[in-house]
Amino acid sequence: MTLEDLRRHILDHSVKTGDFVLKSGRKSNWFIDSKQTVCRPGGMLLVADAVLDALPDEATAIGGLTMGADPVAFVAAGVAATRGRDLKAFSVRKEAKDHGGGGRIAGALDAGDKVVVTEDTVTRGTSLLEAVHAVRDAGAEVVLALAVVDRGGAAERLLKSQGVTFRALLGAPDLGFDYDEP
Repeated sequence: MTLEDLRRHILDHSVKTGDFVLKSGRKSNWFIDSKQTVCRPGGMLLVADAVLDALPDEATAIGGLTMGADPVAFVAAGVAATRGRDLKAFSVRKEAKDHGGGGRIAGALDAGDKVVVTEDTVTRGTSLLEAVHAVRDAGAEVVLALAVVDRGGAAERLLKSQGVTFRALLGAPDLGFDYDEP
Protein backbone atom coordinates (compact mmCIF):
# COMPACT_ATOMS: atom_id res chain seq x y z
CA MET A 1 0.00 0.00 0.00
CA THR A 2 1.30 3.41 -0.93
CA LEU A 3 0.60 7.11 -0.47
CA GLU A 4 -0.92 7.01 -3.96
CA ASP A 5 -3.44 4.44 -2.73
CA LEU A 6 -4.24 6.69 0.24
CA ARG A 7 -4.59 9.71 -2.05
CA ARG A 8 -7.02 7.81 -4.28
CA HIS A 9 -9.08 6.63 -1.28
CA ILE A 10 -9.32 10.18 0.04
CA LEU A 11 -10.38 11.51 -3.35
CA ASP A 12 -12.98 8.74 -3.72
CA HIS A 13 -14.44 8.92 -0.21
CA SER A 14 -13.48 12.12 1.61
CA VAL A 15 -13.30 15.06 -0.83
CA LYS A 16 -16.49 16.90 -1.74
CA THR A 17 -16.80 19.81 -4.16
CA GLY A 18 -19.44 22.55 -4.10
CA ASP A 19 -20.01 25.58 -1.92
CA PHE A 20 -18.92 25.19 1.69
CA VAL A 21 -18.38 27.43 4.70
CA LEU A 22 -15.34 26.32 6.67
CA LYS A 23 -14.90 26.38 10.45
CA SER A 24 -12.99 29.66 10.02
CA GLY A 25 -16.04 31.20 8.32
CA ARG A 26 -14.26 31.33 4.98
CA LYS A 27 -15.94 29.97 1.87
CA SER A 28 -14.42 27.17 -0.16
CA ASN A 29 -15.29 25.22 -3.29
CA TRP A 30 -14.09 22.00 -1.69
CA PHE A 31 -14.38 20.22 1.62
CA ILE A 32 -12.62 17.21 3.04
CA ASP A 33 -14.14 14.85 5.58
CA SER A 34 -11.08 12.67 6.23
CA LYS A 35 -13.03 10.47 8.62
CA GLN A 36 -14.69 8.98 5.53
CA THR A 37 -11.27 7.49 4.79
CA VAL A 38 -9.83 7.07 8.28
CA CYS A 39 -12.91 5.19 9.52
CA ARG A 40 -13.43 2.83 6.55
CA PRO A 41 -11.70 -0.59 6.71
CA GLY A 42 -9.55 -0.13 3.60
CA GLY A 43 -8.79 3.46 4.48
CA MET A 44 -7.81 2.54 8.04
CA LEU A 45 -5.05 0.28 6.79
CA LEU A 46 -3.84 2.84 4.27
CA VAL A 47 -3.70 5.51 6.97
CA ALA A 48 -1.99 3.21 9.46
CA ASP A 49 0.67 2.19 6.93
CA ALA A 50 1.38 5.79 5.91
CA VAL A 51 1.45 7.04 9.51
CA LEU A 52 3.75 4.24 10.67
CA ASP A 53 6.10 4.92 7.75
CA ALA A 54 6.27 8.60 8.83
CA LEU A 55 6.82 8.00 12.56
CA PRO A 56 10.26 8.61 14.00
CA ASP A 57 11.78 5.47 15.50
CA GLU A 58 11.91 7.19 18.91
CA ALA A 59 8.12 7.70 19.08
CA THR A 60 6.47 5.89 21.99
CA ALA A 61 2.96 7.40 21.83
CA ILE A 62 0.55 8.94 19.34
CA GLY A 63 -2.56 11.04 19.88
CA GLY A 64 -4.08 14.46 19.67
CA LEU A 65 -7.17 16.51 20.11
CA THR A 66 -10.34 14.43 20.10
CA MET A 67 -12.13 13.73 17.57
CA GLY A 68 -9.81 14.48 14.66
CA ALA A 69 -6.86 12.58 16.06
CA ASP A 70 -8.64 9.61 17.59
CA PRO A 71 -9.11 7.31 14.59
CA VAL A 72 -5.64 8.11 13.25
CA ALA A 73 -3.90 7.45 16.57
CA PHE A 74 -5.87 4.35 17.51
CA VAL A 75 -5.60 2.59 14.16
CA ALA A 76 -1.87 3.39 13.91
CA ALA A 77 -1.20 2.06 17.42
CA GLY A 78 -3.28 -1.06 16.80
CA VAL A 79 -1.56 -1.91 13.53
CA ALA A 80 1.83 -1.11 15.09
CA ALA A 81 1.11 -3.70 17.80
CA THR A 82 0.48 -6.38 15.15
CA ARG A 83 3.95 -5.59 13.79
CA GLY A 84 5.73 -5.83 17.13
CA ARG A 85 6.00 -2.10 17.76
CA ASP A 86 4.81 -0.75 21.10
CA LEU A 87 3.03 2.54 20.46
CA LYS A 88 0.64 3.94 23.05
CA ALA A 89 -2.44 5.92 21.99
CA PHE A 90 -4.29 8.74 23.73
CA SER A 91 -6.79 11.55 23.23
CA VAL A 92 -6.63 15.13 24.39
CA ARG A 93 -10.01 16.26 25.69
CA LYS A 94 -11.25 19.69 24.65
CA GLU A 95 -11.68 20.53 28.34
CA ALA A 96 -10.17 19.08 31.51
CA LYS A 97 -12.31 16.49 33.27
CA ASP A 98 -13.09 17.51 36.85
CA HIS A 99 -13.80 14.02 38.19
CA GLY A 100 -12.00 10.68 38.31
CA GLY A 101 -8.36 11.14 37.35
CA GLY A 102 -9.16 14.55 35.90
CA GLY A 103 -7.06 16.32 33.32
CA ARG A 104 -7.19 16.57 29.57
CA ILE A 105 -5.45 13.33 28.61
CA ALA A 106 -7.47 10.15 28.13
CA GLY A 107 -5.63 6.97 27.30
CA ALA A 108 -2.03 5.88 27.54
CA LEU A 109 0.42 8.75 27.86
CA ASP A 110 3.22 8.87 30.41
CA ALA A 111 5.62 11.62 31.40
CA GLY A 112 8.76 11.23 29.33
CA ASP A 113 7.02 9.70 26.31
CA LYS A 114 8.22 10.76 22.86
CA VAL A 115 4.97 11.78 21.20
CA VAL A 116 3.64 12.20 17.70
CA VAL A 117 0.68 14.58 17.84
CA THR A 118 -1.70 13.82 15.01
CA GLU A 119 -4.87 15.02 13.29
CA ASP A 120 -6.88 13.81 10.32
CA THR A 121 -7.12 17.18 8.53
CA VAL A 122 -5.52 20.52 9.36
CA THR A 123 -6.03 23.96 7.91
CA ARG A 124 -4.20 26.34 10.23
CA GLY A 125 -2.77 23.85 12.73
CA THR A 126 -4.47 25.25 15.82
CA SER A 127 -5.83 21.87 16.97
CA LEU A 128 -2.37 20.34 16.65
CA LEU A 129 -0.89 23.21 18.65
CA GLU A 130 -3.51 22.83 21.38
CA ALA A 131 -2.63 19.14 21.64
CA VAL A 132 1.10 19.98 21.72
CA HIS A 133 0.54 22.19 24.76
CA ALA A 134 -1.52 19.51 26.55
CA VAL A 135 1.13 16.85 25.85
CA ARG A 136 3.89 19.10 27.13
CA ASP A 137 1.82 19.90 30.24
CA ALA A 138 1.62 16.14 30.85
CA GLY A 139 5.43 15.94 30.89
CA ALA A 140 5.89 14.29 27.50
CA GLU A 141 8.00 15.48 24.56
CA VAL A 142 6.50 16.14 21.13
CA VAL A 143 8.81 14.77 18.43
CA LEU A 144 6.50 15.36 15.44
CA ALA A 145 3.13 16.83 14.51
CA LEU A 146 1.56 14.75 11.74
CA ALA A 147 -1.59 15.31 9.70
CA VAL A 148 -3.14 12.95 7.21
CA VAL A 149 -4.13 15.95 5.05
CA ASP A 150 -2.98 19.56 5.17
CA ARG A 151 -5.66 21.59 3.41
CA GLY A 152 -4.49 25.01 4.54
CA GLY A 153 -0.73 25.15 4.19
CA ALA A 154 -0.23 27.20 7.39
CA ALA A 155 0.32 24.49 10.01
CA GLU A 156 4.03 24.07 9.35
CA ARG A 157 4.73 27.74 10.04
CA LEU A 158 2.59 27.80 13.20
CA LEU A 159 4.13 24.66 14.67
CA LYS A 160 7.68 25.64 13.74
CA SER A 161 7.19 28.83 15.77
CA GLN A 162 6.65 26.53 18.77
CA GLY A 163 9.67 24.33 18.03
CA VAL A 164 7.65 21.45 16.56
CA THR A 165 8.36 19.73 13.25
CA PHE A 166 5.24 19.29 11.11
CA ARG A 167 4.61 16.79 8.36
CA ALA A 168 1.51 16.04 6.30
CA LEU A 169 1.03 12.78 4.47
CA LEU A 170 -0.81 14.68 1.74
CA GLY A 171 -1.35 18.36 1.01
CA ALA A 172 -4.17 20.12 -0.81
CA PRO A 173 -2.10 20.25 -4.04
CA ASP A 174 -1.79 16.43 -3.93
CA LEU A 175 -5.59 16.35 -4.11
CA GLY A 176 -5.81 18.90 -6.94
CA PHE A 177 -6.59 22.01 -4.86
CA ASP A 178 -4.76 25.13 -3.71
CA TYR A 179 -3.95 25.64 -0.05
CA ASP A 180 -6.60 27.67 1.79
CA GLU A 181 -4.29 29.75 3.96
CA PRO A 182 -1.65 32.22 2.75
